[in-house]
Amino acid sequence: MIEGVRVVPLQRFADERGSVLLMLKETDPHFVRFGEIYFSTVYPGVVKAWKNHRRMDANYACVHGCIKVVLYDGREGSPTRDRTMELNISPEKTYALVVIPPGIWHGFQGVGEPISVLANCATEPSDPSELDRLDPDAEAIPYKWAGSA
Repeated sequence: MIEGVRVVPLQRFADERGSVLLMLKETDPHFVRFGEIYFSTVYPGVVKAWKNHRRMDANYACVHGCIKVVLYDGREGSPTRDRTMELNISPEKTYALVVIPPGIWHGFQGVGEPISVLANCATEPSDPSELDRLDPDAEAIPYKWAGSA
């Protein structure tokens, strides 16, 4: 684990009519505040990385398909500095909320066919001035995505 990152099991209610997927409630102990929610689609094998928010917490849940989430702790003074963390999330197998605090580099890769959907309930509205980005194959992060050179 990386300090400050939380993986919270989520509830899924399914019957013959379909499913209800719970994600985040104001009464949850890990809820900070609501900034915005958005959905990101990703095709199998495609990587969307790396991002680092300086102020915002990200709250990731996969609501369709399967997504590999990878985190890297590059924070100065962190007891888990230079540690990476990898997990697969899916509404069918491991339905969980990944709470990513500011300062953690993060990215994800589509695993499910034909498309996967990631929901992010962020603690702030999008603000490009508080976001750092690196290419998926950046040498600053010691991680090789599956299928990358």
